Amino acid sequence: MAKKRIAVLFGGQSSEHIVSCMSAANVIEQIDTLRYELLLIGITEDGHWLKADSVEDIRSGAWKDSATEAVISPDATKKSVILTEEGNSYQLEIDVAFPILHGPYGEDGTIQGLFELAQIPYVGCNVLSSAICMDKLYTKIIVDSLGICQADYVPVMVWRMRKDMDAVVRQVEERLSYPVFIKPANAGSSRGVTKAENRQQLVEGLKEAARFDGKILVEEAVAGHEIECAVLGGGEKPVMSSGVGEILAGAEFYDFDAKYFNEESRTVIGPDLPGDSVMEVKKAAERIFNAVDGYGLARVDFFVKEDGQVVFNEINTMPGFTAISMYPLLWEAMGLSKRLLIDKLILLALERKPR
Repeated sequence: MAKKRIAVLFGGQSSEHIVSCMSAANVIEQIDTLRYELLLIGITEDGHWLKADSVEDIRSGAWKDSATEAVISPDATKKSVILTEEGNSYQLEIDVAFPILHGPYGEDGTIQGLFELAQIPYVGCNVLSSAICMDKLYTKIIVDSLGICQADYVPVMVWRMRKDMDAVVRQVEERLSYPVFIKPANAGSSRGVTKAENRQQLVEGLKEAARFDGKILVEEAVAGHEIECAVLGGGEKPVMSSGVGEILAGAEFYDFDAKYFNEESRTVIGPDLPGDSVMEVKKAAERIFNAVDGYGLARVDFFVKEDGQVVFNEINTMPGFTAISMYPLLWEAMGLSKRLLIDKLILLALERKPR
């Protein structure tokens, strides 16, 4: 039987570019090359698509010096990647795309739209669910409809903030008490997230978040265990949830540096939590994933208060696969190895029913 060809995409134009490269290298090493032929496509931070030759080149960054351009054709009759080197072009058909891309232009429905146009099966959520989950404000609106508890929040549009910062600050202070968290609505890996204990820090945090998105969420601070749960499945396959893991941040909160560069940060699989909160987290994760029409995979994040109350935080449709990322660790704890997990994700992509 001929091998199926997988186009693995990584990098991207978001602020999570480096995380994507880290994740992709780990995923690629777990793909069964006896069954699949790999075509590695890196997207630079300024949007240039290039063919990468190896995992080593991804880890070192040498792929950015590639002389071969590699772009996916939107032509549904081709289902191919167009490769161009020294002015000469040729096409390779692909059977499935694996977009290991985090943040805008990768996890927000944009590249999923390209796969839909090209009629190429792909790993992960569809256009709508990717877009909804990338936008924290619209995720909250859907979760509100489910009756699942979540942190109170105030949405802020950057254009309004720039027009009248004082009015925005008053709106936040009328609804929420300090401390608050300020988050870009469309960013991940805690990029642009800050904590404010007072008005001055709120203003500074709003300006920082505005560097990453035109829409911002200001949320109440929730004291409790930071908990993550992995989900897998969708479509005709029943959605499964993993056990839970707890984040023990090596900083005041789990920002980008604490996630990836602070050696004091730790993750605990199967933490001791109050009451029936573990089962509540699992059920809520599955309900939210189904409500946003999720498919393939997602990581759903919560807080668990000391009294056992479960509070939804956010959902990520392409969670990290770095060495410390919770998603693969949670499934490993359930007896599903990284290699088998990746294989299941690819098979789910191939089973996706066309529209």
